[in-house]
Formats: sequence, structure tokens, C-alpha cells
Amino acid sequence: MIDPWLLERLVCPLTRTPLRYDEERQELVSEAAGLAYPVRDGVPVMLVEEARTLSPAA
Repeated sequence: MIDPWLLERLVCPLTRTPLRYDEERQELVSEAAGLAYPVRDGVPVMLVEEARTLSPAA
């Protein structure tokens, strides 16, 4: 789980837009960039090169 206080302050490093937390996949999703940043052991990995590209249907 991501701390709600932290989630309110985190933004996509590429677009500077808010992120949505996907608890099931343990990812922070940037709709604007089409990327999902992993959360490993409760720590968001906010590196573009570590992000997963979202499929168009996602």
C-alpha cells in the first residue's frame, strides 16, 4: 500500500501529471504518459526506464 500523503505528492517524472495507484499490479500509473511505474517493497520506482508501457486497452 502507498501512503495516501505520498501519493498526493508524487507525479510522473516525464509529464509532471498526477499518478493513479493500481494496488493489484503494484504500480503507479501515468495515464498522460501511458506508463506504469513499479512499486517494489512499498517503494515507488520513479524511473522512466523502469516503467512499463501501457497497452492501448489499459
